[in-house]
Amino acid sequence: MNPEPATTGLETAGLATTGLATAGPATAGPHFWQGSFIDDEEAARRLAGLPELAAGVLAEPLSTELVLDACQRLADALGTPAGPVRTRLLAVLTDGGTAPEEASETLAEIAEAIARPALERKLRRELGGLRPERLTRPDARETTFEAWAPVGLLVHIAPGNAAAVAPLTVVEGLLTGNLNVLKTSSGDTLLAQHLLAELAAADPTGALARRIVVLRFSSARTEWLRLLCEPADTVAVWGGEEAVRSVAGLVPAGCRLVEWGHRISFAYLTRDAWSDGATLDALAADVCRFEQQACSSPQVVYLDTEDDGEVFSFAERFAAHLADASAKVPRPELEPAEHAEITTTELIARLEEHLGLTRVIAAEDGSWRVLADTRPALAASPLNRSVWVKPLPRASALAVLRPMRRYLQTAAIGGGRADVARLSQAVLAAGVLRVTPVGGMLDGYHGEPHDGVYALQRYSRRVSVRADEAFATTACLDDLAAPAVVPAAPSGPLLDKAGVQERLRTLAPDHAHLYFRSGGSTGAPALSVFTNADYDTQMRAAADGLLAAGFDPARDRAANLFYCGGMYGSFISFFSILERLNATQLPLAAGPDHAATAEALVAHGADTVFGMPSYLWQLFHSESAVLRAYGGIRKVFYGGEHFTAEQRRVLTEEFGVQLIRSAAYGSTDLGPLGYQCTHTEGSVHHVLTGLHTLEILDPEADRPVAAGQPGRLVFTSRTRAGQRLERYQIGDLGRAVEGVCPCGSHTPRIELLGRYGDVVRIGTYFLNVRRFIAVAEERLGYRGELQLVLDSGDGRERIAVRLDERYAPDPTAAHAAFLAAIPELGSATAEGLLTCTVETAATTAFERTPTSGKLRTVIDRRQPTV
Repeated sequence: MNPEPATTGLETAGLATTGLATAGPATAGPHFWQGSFIDDEEAARRLAGLPELAAGVLAEPLSTELVLDACQRLADALGTPAGPVRTRLLAVLTDGGTAPEEASETLAEIAEAIARPALERKLRRELGGLRPERLTRPDARETTFEAWAPVGLLVHIAPGNAAAVAPLTVVEGLLTGNLNVLKTSSGDTLLAQHLLAELAAADPTGALARRIVVLRFSSARTEWLRLLCEPADTVAVWGGEEAVRSVAGLVPAGCRLVEWGHRISFAYLTRDAWSDGATLDALAADVCRFEQQACSSPQVVYLDTEDDGEVFSFAERFAAHLADASAKVPRPELEPAEHAEITTTELIARLEEHLGLTRVIAAEDGSWRVLADTRPALAASPLNRSVWVKPLPRASALAVLRPMRRYLQTAAIGGGRADVARLSQAVLAAGVLRVTPVGGMLDGYHGEPHDGVYALQRYSRRVSVRADEAFATTACLDDLAAPAVVPAAPSGPLLDKAGVQERLRTLAPDHAHLYFRSGGSTGAPALSVFTNADYDTQMRAAADGLLAAGFDPARDRAANLFYCGGMYGSFISFFSILERLNATQLPLAAGPDHAATAEALVAHGADTVFGMPSYLWQLFHSESAVLRAYGGIRKVFYGGEHFTAEQRRVLTEEFGVQLIRSAAYGSTDLGPLGYQCTHTEGSVHHVLTGLHTLEILDPEADRPVAAGQPGRLVFTSRTRAGQRLERYQIGDLGRAVEGVCPCGSHTPRIELLGRYGDVVRIGTYFLNVRRFIAVAEERLGYRGELQLVLDSGDGRERIAVRLDERYAPDPTAAHAAFLAAIPELGSATAEGLLTCTVETAATTAFERTPTSGKLRTVIDRRQPTV
């Protein structure tokens, strides 16, 4: 087959714009090397420099997220029926002799395997999370950091009989951050080369291209094999014992050899199962699928019996089911060697019929055969719809099967529930690696172990860094080294709360495990839905943020005083966060009985409290005598609102609190968005870039603001399986804080500047509630809560400033201070457009959201109630 031009599938997909350098002439050839197709001569030259190449490439860490994004883009392209990528790859397969239907099935199999949900499940299952390459603390009580690091130079020697294996093993190597060199058979199509070229093109950074080399040559070319294996850190090889031995002889000492050798699988049926027609239909379908070429295909059917007559009788009955199943599936032409092996096996079995050992039932056209044998020893079949039937009483299963333990893979067990349980134990003890239902031997699930191991762990090293107490507030060492790679925000329209709620109507049930409802402080409560895996990822990220904020899970005794119930998420979330930190916690929840809460804090020695500022403020003051006398509350972590400077002063000076910090910045819709560190002040937070991409857009137009300027915060959630929420306007205003934080983290920071709802238009002027709070604090020494109540009047609108009567100055003095310090308020009043009053009230009179207990800072009664 003539190789296609070097640019095939690359320029169209965008690789030509990445600025990748290509060594040597731009030649066409069967090898793909870091973004270019090259010929044999150029490949030989580059192979000699493979050790130096590995050292250069591996010096640059690879973000798992880049791999996931590129794989999803390619999966989308493969799923587009008339798309250019799919069309090109189908042509590669069919030009290489693959039937069109088989080519389509191969691409569909690859697309499903590399889709983001499948790979995320695989990462969680095999490496414990979506960012396994990051040095994080497995136990938050200790300053020990662990990560999964690449093995380094990973050589894959792919089989020649499974087109999807070659590119998929490279994807596994990329997920683990390795430099991947793939050898394909000289008789293979160029699918692996072209598909991996498309994958490289789907990554605009060029990082994936730099980690992919694909060479097509015969294993007889031992010099090239030697050049591959000598500098390798791990060699993964597919094939039989001879193929593995030939490669093992080239692998240097200390290099990890990962063997994916040939395996044999069987079905095991109890009497009830072999008497069931549906079970036999399912087993026959397994025999016909893929012509038994898969390692998980049944080659032997064992019966739980010692009676030879039952074996022969079953073989006769099963032959009818196999004939029906075979008639439904077209049979490919056999190679001469395959035909010869089948003929030889069948002939020997017919000769042994005269000894009473065997019986052969075969199709007249030779399309299938059942070989009944009274000897239980496991034997490989000649495949291509050829299956042995043998007796094996369960008491003998371990003794008969164990000698073949190195080759056993799948056992399909048919029987009752108790039979399946007991027989599974027996065959697993004998060496079997996976047990399935009859009819499901060739089926799998995302994240399933392969041949008894997790591939991603075989392609990784578990590494650790043990640090001292100077790193007590560091959750991830990587953040101290360099900024994390954050994918660019997607294009497309902005999303608002109404749009989020509308999308819930079509959310698949398997993406809806956990339901939360917002507190409704800025409008009607809204629903948010998470998968359990999404929730776990978010809680772990928030837990890391809490470490950075100064929470010490080894010493602090935390009381969770957030509101609970009504599908509100704060209490549950912080319970989960503290649980993941392995912290000591008192799950008290906010409640009206402040005396009981204070008593519990004292009785159980709580020194840290979590809750809403408005609730905590009420608790400290209603139980001030008890809590002052206790003096044990050292840390306060809050969420949803902010403490004023005066409130902070009171908690510090009068109650002995040493640390007051935001527990997290987040929302019910998106989950945790940011965190504070020990050096952030006020409303400044680090952004959780591992979860979200942030844009700051102009308040009046959908364009980015200039550096450091305030704007609308727009988040794209990247770790949600169902509700992905792209370009979501959360309703907050903020600005980026330039430079590296004094804490040493390169994670970007933002300063929160309030919500859209903080700014109201009344009396033709725009007024900001935060300005009222600042004036009350700075001019009046006020340290309580403040609430604005807007209403319509006769001819003019009204605004009432509500203050806590315990701390409020004379209302007349407060009124004068507000008019003098807020020019817009003074002008609107002087012009007769607005009536302003100041009123004092008990905190019980302040309106709050019923679910979260959060203070509603603005009550707008000008709109009719719906």
